[in-house]
Amino acid sequence: MTPTPQRKTHLDALAITLLVACCAFWGFQQILIKSTVAEVPPMWQASIRMVGATLLLWAWCAARGIPLFERDGTLRAGVLAGLLFAGEFCGIYLGLMHTSASRLTVFLYTSPFVVAILLPRVVPSERLRRIQWIGLVVAFLAVAIAFSEGFLHSSPVTGQWRGDLLGLAAGVFWGLTTLTIRATTLSTASAEKTLFYQLAVTAVVAPVLSLAMGESWRFDYSAMAWGSVALQTVIGAFASYLTWMWMLRHYPATQMSSFTFLTPVFALVFGVVLLSEPLTPQLVVALVGVAVGMVLVSRRA
Repeated sequence: MTPTPQRKTHLDALAITLLVACCAFWGFQQILIKSTVAEVPPMWQASIRMVGATLLLWAWCAARGIPLFERDGTLRAGVLAGLLFAGEFCGIYLGLMHTSASRLTVFLYTSPFVVAILLPRVVPSERLRRIQWIGLVVAFLAVAIAFSEGFLHSSPVTGQWRGDLLGLAAGVFWGLTTLTIRATTLSTASAEKTLFYQLAVTAVVAPVLSLAMGESWRFDYSAMAWGSVALQTVIGAFASYLTWMWMLRHYPATQMSSFTFLTPVFALVFGVVLLSEPLTPQLVVALVGVAVGMVLVSRRA
């Protein structure tokens, strides 16, 4: 079993830099998915990405001599984390069939609250102080403001409540995945093995769901579509998630989770820059609000 690393009690400059970089790509990844989904069905796209990332991680571990299949008591927790991780992605993709992306995103980013409420019960050192709770609420409200136009001006959608519930479920699954990683034997496993459990289980679940949805499985896609899937696989599902797993072993998960509020804001910014979407007052307010919230959450005691 991998020795437990020394944990930090606050987010330092390295952690903040890595978190911002990860959130920036995750926001850009939404643009990649949006630009590709018309050509590559969503769950089939997720299947290719997860299978590719699993093989890539396996090769990475083999080259570095990192064991993935030794008996270290993490199997049950690893499978649980993998199922929760798969549940998150299923909730996102299925939810988008019933509700708008703006509504689902707000419900998805309830995840940091799940972590902040539940994790301190099993890991007392993860408890947030009052000022950090204020920062968490400010960041969430800023994201809600950013997507307010989507709530106010979207047309009624039949069965929209189903999509909202699925988005909320995805956020809960995301939070429970973080809780499982921090509060079980996975907290002593390597970042690579922790990620392998999640990718491998999702690589099994996603194709089954894709078949159940009747998606067409093809490989004769354009170079642009394959480039998008490659970026999602190599940087998104492999490099950024591996970085996230590594940070979960070294930094407070409650403070880390709050930084994920940056992801939808980055997605809006990229939409303005890359897709010529309008820069609205709501977006400006959201950028300021999330920045203030992150400063409060990452403050030292």
